[in-house]
Amino acid sequence: MQEENFLLSKTRTAGQFLFFAAFLALSLFLLSLAGWQTRWIEDSKLFAQPRFWPVVALVIMAAFSALHLWRLKRRRLISLDWQEAKIWAQPLEYVAWFMAYVWTVPVIGYLLASLIFPPLLCYRIGYRDRKLLAASVLFGLATVIVFKSLLSVRIPGGMIYEALPDTLRSFFILYL
Repeated sequence: MQEENFLLSKTRTAGQFLFFAAFLALSLFLLSLAGWQTRWIEDSKLFAQPRFWPVVALVIMAAFSALHLWRLKRRRLISLDWQEAKIWAQPLEYVAWFMAYVWTVPVIGYLLASLIFPPLLCYRIGYRDRKLLAASVLFGLATVIVFKSLLSVRIPGGMIYEALPDTLRSFFILYL
């Protein structure tokens, strides 16, 4: 059993071509931006140049990914490669959740966003028990209290706070 797992780890090739082709494209793209993103200072030593080491690193990245692609036994995409790419893309869903949270905070406020998103994420992950959903709401509330009240982190108030009376609005902006 252990020997079979070792052999599978040594012979698995799904996604290699796609990964190294994307890595080569990314490193070549970054290398093409090096002249725009870094500087070359006249009368400075080669190794002290701000452009030198990033370019060296990008050339090495491009060279080794091209070498790996050249040494691959299989140089075309098959369905297993795309299945592997779908597995790699799954965590991007949580990036989308985080970006939705970041974009809603200025609209509905830090408190409401922190009370809405934790139970939504718990539900999405599969925790559908009422106690767990209530615990996620309490977690969101505790997060707001710790960050806004105890740590005094300045987070802009939401547009929804503009509808509140002046005294409540300033309290919500400062503490919630």
